[in-house]
Amino acid sequence: MPSQKNKWRITLIFLLGLVLLSILARRISANDTGTITIDGRKRTYEVHVPKPYDASRAVPLVLVLHGRLGNGHGTAGLTHFDSVSDVHGFLVVYPDGLHRSWSDGRGASPSEKEGVDDVKFLSLLIDKLSHEYNIDPARVYATGISNGGFMTQRLACDLSDKIAAVGIVAATMGEDTANACHPSRPVPVRMIHGTKDPLVPIGGGALGKNGSHGVVLSLEATALKWAKLDGCNPKPAEANLPDTADDGTSVRESVFSGCKAKAEVLVDVVDNGGHTWPGGKQYLPAAIIGKTTRNLDASEALWEFFSKHSLPQ
Repeated sequence: MPSQKNKWRITLIFLLGLVLLSILARRISANDTGTITIDGRKRTYEVHVPKPYDASRAVPLVLVLHGRLGNGHGTAGLTHFDSVSDVHGFLVVYPDGLHRSWSDGRGASPSEKEGVDDVKFLSLLIDKLSHEYNIDPARVYATGISNGGFMTQRLACDLSDKIAAVGIVAATMGEDTANACHPSRPVPVRMIHGTKDPLVPIGGGALGKNGSHGVVLSLEATALKWAKLDGCNPKPAEANLPDTADDGTSVRESVFSGCKAKAEVLVDVVDNGGHTWPGGKQYLPAAIIGKTTRNLDASEALWEFFSKHSLPQ
């Protein structure tokens, strides 16, 4: 096990890597940018409109939330969700958290300490985009990595009337969020987590020095929490995905079925995977953050999951 000093060094290098990623992120086509003022604070975001886009046809919307010290622009480059959007015809929005953080319920981020209401921000952002584009209100989805993944868990609990399904990468669920989680309906959830994640250990526990980054559930406990909330069978079906990359990683998939309202809880465990976006950029060396598996494309996999679920009408 790494020492506390080494954990802090890993955390610092990771955060610097996210800043570098956001600076270096470049894409062939520029996305639209926008602002919205919430509680006196100017909030920013970036939108990718699929090509082609037919304004006469309602399209799905996917919110993609960055990690701590990241931003929306960098996350577009990390995840390549723009290209997935163009293939499948959905809109993508990459919001920016204040102070490069999200008020995700752990009580640890700069945004949360300042009292920022990110659930309100993201809810009103969905409303704003729905006025500007032809968005299908039954097919709005959210995903995120790390701090953005914890925020996505909070949205699943607090905004289940607007968000049809969620995807969480390299994050579990904060204990406080879990205790206060009362979604208005069963929420389809897909989680992707590496066994060698040095920043959000798969076994959960206190994050940061003396729990300064909050206390979180394990991946298993988070999955069981959602299975219970969704009324699923408590024992999942398990399978190994094909090893096509030969990169030292493998993926084990567990599916909790029999859920209420056709919900589903799906968990992908990436053996030897790190604090990364599967199929995305290796934004820092594997020796620091762990490997990025090529046995799973998280963006494609999440869209495949989202596309099967919609809000009841």
